[in-house]
Formats: sequence, C-alpha cells, structure tokens
Amino acid sequence: MKDISSGKVREFLRLAEEKGRFRPVGPRSPNHVLRHFHLLDQDRPTQAGLFLFGENPARLLPQTQLHCLHFKGTMKRKPIEDQQAYEGTAFETIDAAHRFVLGKLAARVGIATTGSASAPVQPEIPAFVIREALVNAVAHRDYNSDGFVQAIVFSDRVEVWNPGRLPPGLTELDLREPHGPLPRNPLIAEPLFRAGYAEKAGSGTTDMIDACRAAGVPEPDFKQHGPHFVVTLWRDWLTDEVLAGLGFNDRQMLAVAMIKRQSRITNREYQDLTGASRPTAIRDLDLLVRLGVLERHGEGRGSHYLRGRGLTRKRIE
Repeated sequence: MKDISSGKVREFLRLAEEKGRFRPVGPRSPNHVLRHFHLLDQDRPTQAGLFLFGENPARLLPQTQLHCLHFKGTMKRKPIEDQQAYEGTAFETIDAAHRFVLGKLAARVGIATTGSASAPVQPEIPAFVIREALVNAVAHRDYNSDGFVQAIVFSDRVEVWNPGRLPPGLTELDLREPHGPLPRNPLIAEPLFRAGYAEKAGSGTTDMIDACRAAGVPEPDFKQHGPHFVVTLWRDWLTDEVLAGLGFNDRQMLAVAMIKRQSRITNREYQDLTGASRPTAIRDLDLLVRLGVLERHGEGRGSHYLRGRGLTRKRIE
C-alpha cells in the first residue's frame, strides 16, 4: 500500500462525487476505496490498482507509459518534431496526452450564437473525440503486451494506437453502430467511468462519429493493424501538399481559407469575397463540392455550403 497515493485517491473521490457517480460508504481511506473496486489481492494492490492510484505506476508497470509523437508531414519519418513519454496513473497519462494533441492542432473560429459577444474558438478536431480515443485505448488495450499506447499527430490526422484486438464478436463495422459495452479491462474501466472519463453505454465510438459530423470534419476510422488497434481522427485534409496538386485558382483558394476559419459559406459570400459573378461562383463552388472540399445544403436562396468531410480524400491522394 505504500505505492498507493492517498492524494490521488482523494482526487478520484472528488471527481466521482462531482459527477454523481460514486458515494462512498464508510471510510474514505485508500485501502477501503481500492477494496470497494476489487483492486486489492490479499491487502496488496493489484496491477490495475497501481495503474489507477499509484505514486509511480511505470516503475513496476512500464507498459503503462503513453507515448505521444508529432510529425511535420503525413508519414512517420524523421525528424520527429516532438516526442513525449508520459508516466503516471491512467487519469494522468490520458490528461497529459490530451493536452499534447490539442497543443499541436489548429484552432478555428465557430459561429457566434445570438447574444454572444464573440465566436467560440474550437480545435479542428473536437476535444471530446480526442479524449474518447485516448480513454478507449487506455481502457481496452492488452496489458499482457509490452507495447505502449501511442498518440501520433500528423499534418492531416491524429492516430491513436493501442496493443490489442477488438473483443470476440465485435467488428470494426460494429463500432459505427450502437453496441453494448464490452470492456477488456473492467477493473480499469469502472473507475474511469466513475470519474467521468468514460461511459458504460457502448456509445463512445458512435458519439465520436456524431461529434465529428457536427464539427464538419471527416468521421474517424477504426482499423486493426496487425497486433494494434488504430483510431484515425482526420484533421484538415486539405494540406498544402494536397492543395498544390488540385490547382485551385485564387478565388477558390480564398474560399478554402474562409471555410477553414468558419466551416460555412454561401454563394453570395463567395461573390463578395472574390468579386466573382454569380455564374462563375456557381461553377467554382460546384467544383469544390465535387472534390469534397464543400458540401451543399439546402436549395435556392436558403442554400449554403459547409466544409466537406474529405469524401474524395483517398481518391485525391
């Protein structure tokens, strides 16, 4: 028990009570809390207990490190722009990796709501989606493997790799539809749920898809790559490299810049922005729609264009 942090147990209790997901009965001591969550084996912390509440979990469980990398381009090639190996509890490594990824992403200005003094500033990938990918990786990885969870930031995407496979009976396609919860590591998943890091509804992946759709960014990909399960979160797929190959004119480049800032443009706004006539604006915007840069919504005067979700990204690449 000397390897367990009383302060980290108290912080967990604060979060769990704040979320309304745990009301401890009896003593609030580390021993009592770990026993309640079945994290003791003959009065000694289990490996899950150490990872959740330990002073220094990586000293005894090096595979609990969470590695974050940042590459300048779209490939895993040196030089590495930034690399960090985070150690600590499950909560601490998730939080640290979340901050790392968010710090590498661009922010975009949303649309101000009525009565708001300013428009909201949001990361290009919703923060919830990044956090959910990290939580899932930590909660569901195979801890018999000596590999690490990795969060890798590229210029066009973020990948979260974790050692392990989907539970039997669950496929990649199932993740895109409602499904029941199947935690690989229930002793880790339960405290993550109580502290508000995870849910028990089996809706995490579908919530990620919905959040990406609402933000106007491509839906995440879920893939098994050999011994690793990989979640890919797409950034702005219109990198400088892709744009150079599309041969857009100056007007269209102005529209791309605007859509990156606010995710929405109308035909009239395009005309005002570029000085184009209405027929020219229609032709330009139609091309952007065909390439997946924009998506048209509505008809007639009420029509507008939202940022495309990269539907033709793979064909272009």
